[in-house]
Amino acid sequence: MDAGFYATRQTLYERLEESAPGRIQMLTGPRQVGKTTILLEIARNYGEQAMYLAGDAPDATLPTWWLTQWGRALQMARTGKSVFIVDEVHAIPNWSRLIKAAIDEVYRERLPMQMVISGSAALPIAGGARESMAGRFEHLTLRHWTPRDLMTAFNWSAEQATEIFVRYGAFPGSLPWIDDLPRWRVYMREAVIDAAIARDLLMLETIRKPALLRQVFAVCLGHPAEIISLNKIAGILRESGALETIAHYLTLLSEAYLVAALPKFSATEIRRRSSPPKLVPLSNAFLTVAIDDEPPRAATDPRRWGHWLENACIARAVNAGYRVSYWREEPLEVDMVVAGTDGKWAIEVKSGEFTSHDLEGVMTFCARNREYRPLVIGSEQYRTVAARTGVTFLHWQDFLLDGLAGIK
Repeated sequence: MDAGFYATRQTLYERLEESAPGRIQMLTGPRQVGKTTILLEIARNYGEQAMYLAGDAPDATLPTWWLTQWGRALQMARTGKSVFIVDEVHAIPNWSRLIKAAIDEVYRERLPMQMVISGSAALPIAGGARESMAGRFEHLTLRHWTPRDLMTAFNWSAEQATEIFVRYGAFPGSLPWIDDLPRWRVYMREAVIDAAIARDLLMLETIRKPALLRQVFAVCLGHPAEIISLNKIAGILRESGALETIAHYLTLLSEAYLVAALPKFSATEIRRRSSPPKLVPLSNAFLTVAIDDEPPRAATDPRRWGHWLENACIARAVNAGYRVSYWREEPLEVDMVVAGTDGKWAIEVKSGEFTSHDLEGVMTFCARNREYRPLVIGSEQYRTVAARTGVTFLHWQDFLLDGLAGIK
């Protein structure tokens, strides 16, 4: 299941070539992953047949701005096939009402117009659309870049792309500065983190305690791929907050594509909701922003590298669109339980040496849940250990490159 930059771009182009008028294409995703780049490219390629608007432009707040722009778009559509693009649509007051009225007018006149809208936060955008535009839109998510994207964009080898993915994440605009960490961190804070929290989340919803929201995010970065209760999070925070507020802020961070709070695997909803979450920052770039030193290397800091590799693998699974949870029954644990188009798997991530005893968790889980198969992600020299135990093996680089589709 590939949700990377180039695959998503190709899907959007294919949909725009379908019979018009079609459904609105709603493109959402994290900050700085290329949404605007794709939309501007579409506008250039379609030339006079396209119209691009930036919803966060200064004049977009003027009372007559939308009526003027929409009038121009209608004139264009009445002369032939056209593409109408609204970037950062959530910045426009009453955007969902305006877009609904616009697409309904297109449908009534059967104008040959395709419409694309974009936004940086997931559920507030899609939620507004679901409430007012049921049946009128399709949702495309441009998620964090994959190592495959990095190989294509920067002509890197698989080894180089996967190591950078673990150590620096994959925000393309940040990568020219990875040899200058102070500049790299400034870019990440200002262009990605501050924009996602201060511009997207605080604009879309009233946050009673914005400082607490940032602290919750900081706790997530300090505990990557760790199972941690809401009570423990509350004990770490400098500012007090109710457990319900902390849980809500974790949801908001997920909507901004910053953190996933994975539920525990359980057959019952009540047990899933009552179990502590596993905190997974959705890009290892966030981990590097949060530390003062260099990100770890496998050869010189194997213990910390192992934690970062586990987080990178779980984030890769979440960003690929798999359904991801974890499982734990002391003393046994499964790093991630994954279900999707590439099958159902109980997965352990092992950055170094391991024995068959270390795979007892996935074996026990799969014995109880026979629709799942055991898998270990690790280094090539330990493939035979997995084979002797009867567990499928996947090299960590192959998983980061292709997800579960990399299983031969």
